[in-house]
Amino acid sequence: MSHSAHSMNNADRNTASTVKTANTNGNDKDAGINYMTDSSPIVVGEIAPGCKKRDPIVVAENVRRSFGGINAVDVDYLEIPRHKITALIGPNGAGKTTLFNLLTGFDTPNSGKWQFEGKNIEGVSSFKLARMGMVRTFQLTKVMGKLTVMENMRLGAANQPGERLSKALFKGIWGGREKEITAQADVLLEKFKLDVKKDDYAASLSGGQRKLLEMARSLMVRPKLVMLDEPMAGVNPALTQSLLDHIKNLKAEGMTVLFVEHDMNMVRHIADWVVVMAEGKIVAEGPPRDVMKDPAVIDAYLGAHHDVDLGDTEGIKELEAVLEADEESVVGTENAGIIAVESVVPDLKGADLKQPDLSPEALQEPGDDEPNSPQSGLAEPGRTDKDKE
Repeated sequence: MSHSAHSMNNADRNTASTVKTANTNGNDKDAGINYMTDSSPIVVGEIAPGCKKRDPIVVAENVRRSFGGINAVDVDYLEIPRHKITALIGPNGAGKTTLFNLLTGFDTPNSGKWQFEGKNIEGVSSFKLARMGMVRTFQLTKVMGKLTVMENMRLGAANQPGERLSKALFKGIWGGREKEITAQADVLLEKFKLDVKKDDYAASLSGGQRKLLEMARSLMVRPKLVMLDEPMAGVNPALTQSLLDHIKNLKAEGMTVLFVEHDMNMVRHIADWVVVMAEGKIVAEGPPRDVMKDPAVIDAYLGAHHDVDLGDTEGIKELEAVLEADEESVVGTENAGIIAVESVVPDLKGADLKQPDLSPEALQEPGDDEPNSPQSGLAEPGRTDKDKE
């Protein structure tokens, strides 16, 4: 065999392997693309919050969710790029998990619409979304502790006829499918290094192992989009690298990953795109290196004046000067240091409230409600009417 023929055979095998991976995840049109080295542009046009993506898998528009008077999610427009690893970051209370819950059918928004794979999915229940290829994990792992690891994996599979009561009594109907599911679970458990634990109860696993189990179980439906809510939270550092490798492998196999995370080192290491939330809104988007330098991101995490040394007199003067120049600040005005009554008690807004006289003369004179005043009707403590005589 010639050298050129040998090289062609190797190339054919590599191409066939890539095509097989793409076909497994229902991405025939992308056959032949190496997702790990694909450098095609993510954005169409200028990078900005809510910018258009070249090939989005999820599109959300005007999604709102409030709890009482607090707007937990207030997203005007957001697209998640296909075949990329997107990190959703922001300070605590920014609305990241709430947005996850809305997109995956675990919560109902006040308004908004969103699409997955070009199909409208607002109002679609979570189990139907999982069948469509959108799966998620949770910040607090949701494993069945009294079932074995293998039984947990089988629960994640779809198209099991034995789950119907009318067919559950006839093993001949569902036995073959169960063997297929078990074989698929064996492959995933070996990949996630949980094969030695497959007959153990899930309750016996460590926190990191439960995270791995939840991620492995989510892959039983062969998803197109995997959403991970703080995958590194509570994980032993020894398992951190393993989790990172598994997340990158999801992308290599043609899946899209959207994850919430606070570990900025992890975000820099594996994310292709970063979306930043603060107070329910999208405040920044872009590649990790650019986003980390964005003033809006720094303000969201550290505050607008995080670099001012409040332990130094000059630092305090500098901060006061900045706040006085801020149109929204009351520093340097007659209202400085005064809390508006309606902001504390909204029902009193517009009421005719008499401000107390705090002049030195008024403070020295007894008021009507003081014990010594004739109008109060109250005697001074320790003094009786007989003492007055």
